[in-house]
Amino acid sequence: MKAKTLQNKRAKLLPLEPFHYRDLLPLSRQVDLHQYGSSDISSPKKLKAYMNEAFDKKELGLALPFIIFDKKLERFAGSTRFGNVNKKNKVLQIGWTWLGDDFRGSGLNRHIKFLMLSYAFEKLYFEKVEFRIDERNTRSRRAVEKIGGVLEGILRKNMITKNGFRRSSVCYGILREEWDEIKNSIFKDLST
Repeated sequence: MKAKTLQNKRAKLLPLEPFHYRDLLPLSRQVDLHQYGSSDISSPKKLKAYMNEAFDKKELGLALPFIIFDKKLERFAGSTRFGNVNKKNKVLQIGWTWLGDDFRGSGLNRHIKFLMLSYAFEKLYFEKVEFRIDERNTRSRRAVEKIGGVLEGILRKNMITKNGFRRSSVCYGILREEWDEIKNSIFKDLST
């Protein structure tokens, strides 16, 4: 997968680079990724390790990380990525998405997901996009359901999070053949 800037009127997703560390550091202090996932960005050292892991997976062709820029507020907002890329089966995940306090609930995430889904289905020609979310994270689950994600099942106690808690991951998916309907209904206002 080729690193490319994705953008619309509200969001700009730039390929994540090491120098973006300085842009993400103040935002990382506002987010507890470890509450629901295995990633921890709670210190400068942990943020660097998180970014380095993303770069390592990018080099292996397994991920494509982005930094998020909010064009409305004219500031960097957080990070997201394509991950667990399976080129043979044409399946990937969208996730590792986090936003600073000022950007949550602002509608920015919807623009991000539209850009990523459009790119995955229309430019990369993947057959399926998956989302895996901590079953306790009702906010993220509702957000994925609102954009057309179909609940496919639960991976029971498959990931260790904060304080050694074993989370269960709820799996959602969108198929390529579902994308046109989703794009023309749920994302109608963004796709024109």
